[in-house]
Amino acid sequence: MDFQVVVLAGGFSKTLVPLVSKEVPKVLLPVANRPVLSYVLELLEQNDLTNAIVVVEGESAALLISSWISSTFVDRLQVEVTAVPEDVGTAGALRAIDHRLTAKDILVLSGDLVSEIPPGAVAAAHRRHDAAVTAMLCSVPVSGPSESGSSGAKDKAKKAGRYNIIGLDPTKQFLLHIAAGAEMDKDIRVQKSILRAAGQMEIRADLMDAHMYAFKRSVLQEVLNQKENFQSLRRDVLPYLVRTQLRSELFINGAQPDENGSGMDAVQNSKVLLSQLLANASTPSFHEIYALDSAESAPISRKTHKCCVYIANKSKYCARLYSIQAFSDINRDIVGDASHISGYNFSNHNNIIHPSAVLGSKTTVGPHCMVGEGSQMGDKCSVKKSVIGRHCRIGSNVKIVNSVVMNHVSIGDGCSIQGSIICSNVQLQERAVLKDCQVGASFVVTAGSEYKGESLAKKEKQ
Repeated sequence: MDFQVVVLAGGFSKTLVPLVSKEVPKVLLPVANRPVLSYVLELLEQNDLTNAIVVVEGESAALLISSWISSTFVDRLQVEVTAVPEDVGTAGALRAIDHRLTAKDILVLSGDLVSEIPPGAVAAAHRRHDAAVTAMLCSVPVSGPSESGSSGAKDKAKKAGRYNIIGLDPTKQFLLHIAAGAEMDKDIRVQKSILRAAGQMEIRADLMDAHMYAFKRSVLQEVLNQKENFQSLRRDVLPYLVRTQLRSELFINGAQPDENGSGMDAVQNSKVLLSQLLANASTPSFHEIYALDSAESAPISRKTHKCCVYIANKSKYCARLYSIQAFSDINRDIVGDASHISGYNFSNHNNIIHPSAVLGSKTTVGPHCMVGEGSQMGDKCSVKKSVIGRHCRIGSNVKIVNSVVMNHVSIGDGCSIQGSIICSNVQLQERAVLKDCQVGASFVVTAGSEYKGESLAKKEKQ
């Protein structure tokens, strides 16, 4: 299958401060103690897509990601890491590597995607319909900010704008409308020609754009070159292609409109083609009928392109790490109900305790938990629905609930941590209490202090 794979890895995402740092860009944040990018790369590997371009915003982030990929996927994948300027957006990132896109079709994935949905299924749907673009849609996650034990009251990234209002044709194969973010607060406006051609439209609010797209390369490059102000695939490129699908200005496969043809010839040819199409065993799309129907009083040259969808099965896990809340949710899921895609073997107690980890007397680690390599816990500790990283030192009488503790964290006696994220090299002195907090790398929480709904981080030197 002649597809070129591009993984958009972003950089140091501002929405994930203080989780990200100069040493940890977004896609190296841990999900069940391994970088979130590993889930996308292993998904590609499982689907025999072993060549990929990973696009990173910023030189320093690209160096960190390239180093990790080289050490982890050596002899497994052929990955080219390419740096582009920071804050160019997803469309800008693709525009910056335009000269490297050479295949007929381009498969684009977000580097923060955690999914078991095969990219090959999206590619096959794209080829089957000869589409300009095919977007993967998955069910909106049932977890979210309102759930108890969430990752903090100050998660500014918790917005409904990440979800979509989707309009589908009756066959649920073609995308008629998509709105996201601020557009969701406006009235739904659909091109009359699209609605008339499709016959009817089903409005869905239970699906989200999973940031896995198949593009016809010629279409993608033409849009990126013509629309230099487009920054986002989700907010700019995809809605534009949907809006213009029945009045396409794109030269699909390089085909130019015939300026010299006879009007009567066009009418005759369209009628013949339409009759052949309707007589065909397969059901034609509304695009094809619309393009060939010349029953108008004057002949019209109609140019269309198809915007398709692949709707993932509800039983398949699919989520994106785009916010602090999503970070907590995905970590909980991958050691919980979605543990089958974690790559780990869980114990009979439905948890993972690394063989080198040391647990003190009367310390309990409940189901849906993970304790990483070399970590040590004192006596009478309790861990529930949490992930503890590698080489952590945890004192006695410590309670950790619904939390993520990264690597090399020191936690003193009598500490209580609930619904929080503790980044690497943090020191919590004895009897510290955290609820719904995020603590940035190397921060020191002083003895006996209590925080609720706070974001704690060291001030970075300029």
